Amino acid sequence: MRTLDNVIVSCAITGAIHTPSMSPHLPVTPEEIATDAIEAAEAGASIVHIHVRDPETGEPITDLDLFRDVAARIQEESDVIVQPTTGGAPTMDPEERVQVIPTLSPEMASCNQGSLNIGLYPMLERYDEFEYDWEREYLEESWKNVFQNTFHDLRTMLPVFDEHGTKPELECYDVGHLYNARHLVDRGLIELPVHLQFVMGLHGGIGATEDHLTHLVNTAERLFGDEFTFSVIGAGRKQFQLGLQAVCMGGHVRVGLEDSLYIGKGKLASSNAEQVEKIVRLADEVAGRDPATPAETRAFLGLKGKEKTAVAES
Repeated sequence: MRTLDNVIVSCAITGAIHTPSMSPHLPVTPEEIATDAIEAAEAGASIVHIHVRDPETGEPITDLDLFRDVAARIQEESDVIVQPTTGGAPTMDPEERVQVIPTLSPEMASCNQGSLNIGLYPMLERYDEFEYDWEREYLEESWKNVFQNTFHDLRTMLPVFDEHGTKPELECYDVGHLYNARHLVDRGLIELPVHLQFVMGLHGGIGATEDHLTHLVNTAERLFGDEFTFSVIGAGRKQFQLGLQAVCMGGHVRVGLEDSLYIGKGKLASSNAEQVEKIVRLADEVAGRDPATPAETRAFLGLKGKEKTAVAES
């Protein structure tokens, strides 16, 4: 794989999994999301991964005006790479999710490499009350969720990335998704080198274990040789453990309240920046790797630059 001395730290600010009743620190409004993103960047993140929510209820939505608002706030104050989601929420269709690309023309965006079940319903067991009516139903209905990312969907979405010079970060929730990505490379829909994000620990995807991470990296080596880089999400309690393993393997790491609400056992994180500060400290103490700057990350991943985004040009 391709290597970089410093570690690329991504921070997923709010996501579409957790609901507002689960933590008072989960950012909801555009101002809160942007502020958390800027503070995460100041703590060492070079990429911030962005979802948006209804400012009144905190429900995950795809509102392009909100995406534009959040991106503008961040880019005005920070040089961090703004990476919007095209994953949205499991309830959204692909045509809706991809519209953020022509809206923002971002440097980079997430691109899911296959369909899977995503069950959020186990979280119902941890909470007795919810502040908003939609929260309980949202979790209960996830028994039925199939997060759709068919080959047809990807064949439709990927040319939109290409048209706007947006690099896809390939989200792989299981081993088969790596084979999907290789197939799309072979079909000319994705260019090498690829940047892979191993999403581990979601109910319905690959488990968050050390041996699974090793297997994912070994599989990527067979499929992509030296034409890939990787980052790791350890959703839930394995966030820092798997993230640190990735750092020690020469890879990169994502933290943030999208993936875990906690900073330690039983202790809620007070902010996204607190999680970034912790992984930066661990990467230095254990692996001797400093956080990559946005400029280093742009050069390494071959991104087009902040000045070529729609927000910067407007």
